[in-house]
Amino acid sequence: MATRVQFENNNEVGVFARLTNGYCLVGIGGSENFYSVFESELADHIPVIHASIAGCRILGRLCVGNSKGLLLPNTTTDQEMMHIRNSLPDKVVVQRIDERLSALGNSICCNDYVALTHTDLDRETEEIVADVLGVEVFRQTIAGNTLVGTYSCLTNQGALVHPRTSVEDQDELSSLLQVPVVAGTINRGSDVIAAGLCVNDWCAFCGLDTTSTEISVVENIFKLRSAQPSRIVNEMRSSLIDSMQS
Repeated sequence: MATRVQFENNNEVGVFARLTNGYCLVGIGGSENFYSVFESELADHIPVIHASIAGCRILGRLCVGNSKGLLLPNTTTDQEMMHIRNSLPDKVVVQRIDERLSALGNSICCNDYVALTHTDLDRETEEIVADVLGVEVFRQTIAGNTLVGTYSCLTNQGALVHPRTSVEDQDELSSLLQVPVVAGTINRGSDVIAAGLCVNDWCAFCGLDTTSTEISVVENIFKLRSAQPSRIVNEMRSSLIDSMQS
């Protein structure tokens, strides 16, 4: 199910939150209303953690992670890193990266199996992404934009990308990611997909301006209508095995 929400009258909810199948980080200092929406949907299944990175609330754009790991920019303070590490499940690996493109959430998008990265990302960073997040890494652009993390949202069920992505590019991304890909918008026509949308395998949060048509596209591509947290992993494994065999 997709839920509409605002952060202090701002519809760019993906800027202030980072959602995965294993945890959810939410920027500190927002109204309690914003957190309560996340907590009501997620608290029974995964931890919802109040945090900041380098004193900033825009942690959705600064960090990147999946259910196996979380990568933080080198501007993260020791205290912030300790708080995040202590709040996350033990199986999640937390690591700081010394990367020139420090807004990791804009430069990288990933699910639990594959990551797309900015074409200029350091080789060393690419290896850390593969190692910590346990994913296969591809350097890619989306509709000619190198900021793949900004213009796409990716889960183990599907991917939503920039509306100007050509059909050929969508097919190429779909074969790389092994999930269905669709081009679309969020927040009544915004092409900055990841800024307006937080999504994992069973729920999504989008800006208050998002139209019902956009929500229906989100729910369809990410298969949110039939999704249940406990069933997700089993279905995912069986579909992956099917695709490998075929």
